[in-house]
Amino acid sequence: MARWDEILSLPVQNPPTLDFSAGDLVWSKVEGWRDNLDRLALIPYARVDDFVRGESANKDCPTRFHVEARRRRPPQASCKQKVDGILEYILYWCSFGPDDHRKGGIVRPSRNTYVPKKKNAGRPNTKRGCTCHFIVKRLIAEPTVALVIYNQDKHIDKMGLPCHGPQDKKAEGTRAMFAPYISEDLRLRVWSLLYVGVSVETIMQRHNESVEKQGGPSNRDHLLTHRYVRRQERSMRRSTYQLDEDDAVSIGLWVESHQSHVFFYEDFSDTDPLVLGIQTEWQLQQMIRFGNKRLMASDSSFGPNKLKHPVQTLLVFNSENKAIPVAWIITPRFASTAHKWMRPLYNRVRSKDPNWMLAGFIVDDPSMDILTIRDVFQCSVLLSFWRVRHSWHKNLVKRCTETERVQISQQLGLIVDKIRTGPLNMNPFDAFMEEFGASSDFIDYFKATWYPRIGLWTTALRTIPLASQETGAALEFYHNQLKVRLLLNEKDSDVYQRADWLVDKLGTKVHSYFWLDEYSEKDYFARYWKDEWITGLTSWRKALKIPDSDVILEEGTSCVRVINQVDRDKVHLVRNSGSQFALCDCKWAEMGNLCEHVFKASKLILEKENMDLHPSTTVSQYIQALLEMLHCPTNNSLIRDHAVSLSVLVHKKLDSLVAPDSRSTPMDQLVLSKILQKRMMVGPGVAEQSSSGRETGCTAMDVDLSSPLYGTF
Repeated sequence: MARWDEILSLPVQNPPTLDFSAGDLVWSKVEGWRDNLDRLALIPYARVDDFVRGESANKDCPTRFHVEARRRRPPQASCKQKVDGILEYILYWCSFGPDDHRKGGIVRPSRNTYVPKKKNAGRPNTKRGCTCHFIVKRLIAEPTVALVIYNQDKHIDKMGLPCHGPQDKKAEGTRAMFAPYISEDLRLRVWSLLYVGVSVETIMQRHNESVEKQGGPSNRDHLLTHRYVRRQERSMRRSTYQLDEDDAVSIGLWVESHQSHVFFYEDFSDTDPLVLGIQTEWQLQQMIRFGNKRLMASDSSFGPNKLKHPVQTLLVFNSENKAIPVAWIITPRFASTAHKWMRPLYNRVRSKDPNWMLAGFIVDDPSMDILTIRDVFQCSVLLSFWRVRHSWHKNLVKRCTETERVQISQQLGLIVDKIRTGPLNMNPFDAFMEEFGASSDFIDYFKATWYPRIGLWTTALRTIPLASQETGAALEFYHNQLKVRLLLNEKDSDVYQRADWLVDKLGTKVHSYFWLDEYSEKDYFARYWKDEWITGLTSWRKALKIPDSDVILEEGTSCVRVINQVDRDKVHLVRNSGSQFALCDCKWAEMGNLCEHVFKASKLILEKENMDLHPSTTVSQYIQALLEMLHCPTNNSLIRDHAVSLSVLVHKKLDSLVAPDSRSTPMDQLVLSKILQKRMMVGPGVAEQSSSGRETGCTAMDVDLSSPLYGTF
C-alpha cells in the first residue's frame, strides 16, 4: 500500500493552457510492477482529452493518439471500496503503432488478417510499429482525478529507431512525416464551409491555392484530399435531425451521441420542463479566451412565439466587441431553471482554467435569477435595456404617426433617465399613458405588454447598473444574426415545433456561421456568401468610421442630418439625438434597431453642447458610484484619500481597456471632473486625473478589477 500512499499524495496538476502535453507536467517515479519505476502524474479527469490533444500536437513528432483498449466498471456494479480500485482504464497508443505494416514489420497475431492495399488510398503506411503509449486510470478513491502512467514516451519502434516524423529518414517524402489525420481546426473549417453551402470544388481550390502560396506541403493539413472533403459532404447530406418520431426520445438519442457538447441535460417530467445546455469545444475555448476577467452577456429569449422551446444564449465579446455565442440553453422556463445549469457550466470552464473568472454578467431581463448569477460567477451584474428599447421603437414605427413617434420617444427617454437618476415618488408611466391617450394603438400595446412588467423593470433600473449602448448594439446585432441564420429558408414550418430540429440546427449550421465569423480567411469565400452570412461591424463600430464632416447639426433643434456612407446622395434625419430613444429614418432603424447614424449624432451632440447638458446614463451611474465610495465622515481622512486614489486608478484601468476612439467623450470627462470638485471637495488635480486618466503615484496594473471592491463598476 506504500505505492498507493505515495501516488495519492502527489499534487493534481492543472496547467492553465487550453491543451497541454507531457512537457507541461512534473513527472514522478514510483515503484511499479516487477520492481520497475513508473513515470506518472495526476491530472483532473475532465482534462484527459486536453492532454491527449497536447501530446498529439508534438512539434518534433506530430501524431494522433487513439484508444487501443478501454475497460469500464459498470455504474450499477457493487464493489468494495479499495485504494487501488479502478473505475476506468484507458490505453492510448500512437496511431503509427503498435503494429508495423512496413516490409518485415511485426503484426500482432490478432491483427494478422490485415491485407496491404494495392493503392495508396486512405491512410497508407500509418502502422509503423511505434511503441509510444500511455495509460489513464480513473480511481475509485479519487473519481475526479486521472492517474497518467507514461513509461514509453518516445516515438520509436521495437529496434529503438525513429519510425515516423521528421526524425525518421525513411519517412521522407511520405505522409509518415506528418500526423496521420488533419487537425481539428481544419476539420471544423471544412464542415463549416460545407454547412453554409460552399461546394467541395471551391473548398479544394482555395485550399490548394493557399498551400502553393506557402511553397508546398509542410504539415498534415496541407495534404487535405478531395476524397476526404467529398466524404464529409456526403455524410452531412445524408444525416437527419429526426432520430425518432417521438421528439423527447430523439433529443435523448442526440444527447447520448454528443456527450462532449452537452454540459447539462434534464429530460421532460411531470413537474419539470426540458433543460438542455449545449456548448461545443470551440465555444468553450472562446468562453475561456474572451470571458476571463471580462464581460459575459445573456440574450435571454429567442423565438418564444415561433419555436417550441425558446433559446437562451450566453455571449462573450471579441476584440471588435462583437458578441460570440459560447453556450445555448434550450428550455421553456429560463428564470426558474438558471440554478440548475449555471453551476455545471461554471465548473466546466474552471476545470479547463482554474483561474478563469468573470468581471461582470449582463442580463437583458430583470426576472433572471440574479442572486444565482452573483453566487456562481462571483461578479457584479449589469442590466442591458436593449430589448425594451427595441420593442418600444419597433412598435412606435408600426403604430404611430411621425409626429407622435418623436413626442412619445422623447417622453420615454426622459422617464427612463428620471427613473435612473432622480427621486421617484409615483409611477411616471401613469402620467405618460394619460398624456398620450390619443395614440390609442400604441398605448393599448403598452398597457397590454409592458405595464404589467413596469414595476419589475423600474426596480431593476434603479438598483442594477446599466450597461452601455455599445453593449446593447452588440446584443442587438447578434439577435438579428441568430434570427436570420436559424429561421430563414425553412420550407416546412412544422419543424419549429420539434426540439431535435432546433438542437441539430444550432449545433451544425448556426455554429458553422459563427465559427466562420472568427475565421481569418473568410473573405476568400465572400462571393459564396448567402443571406444568412450577415456579418460586419456593429452599429456602434460603424459610427466610429463616420467622419464628423458628414454630420450636420441643425441649430436650435434636436435634429441631426447624417450622410449615408454608401450612397453619398442620401441623407438620414436623426430626431431626439442625444437620447437612447433617438429616431432615424434609415431602414435598419425602422426595424427597431439602433443604427450608426443615431450613435454618431449622439456622440457629436454630447461633445459640442455646453456643460449644462446632462451626461449619459452610464456616466451618471459611474459618478454616483464614485459619490457613494467617497461618502464618509470628514475625520476618516485616510479612508477618504484611499477612496480618491481608487477612483482615479479604476478610471485609468477602464480607459486602458477600451480603444482611444471609443473612450468617454470630452463632455463626460468634464462633467466628471466638475462633479468631483464640487460635490466631493477634492482638489482640481485629483478630479482632473480621475476624469482624464493622467498619471498618479501608482500604475493601472496595481488595481485588480476582479476584487469585490469594484463590483459597483
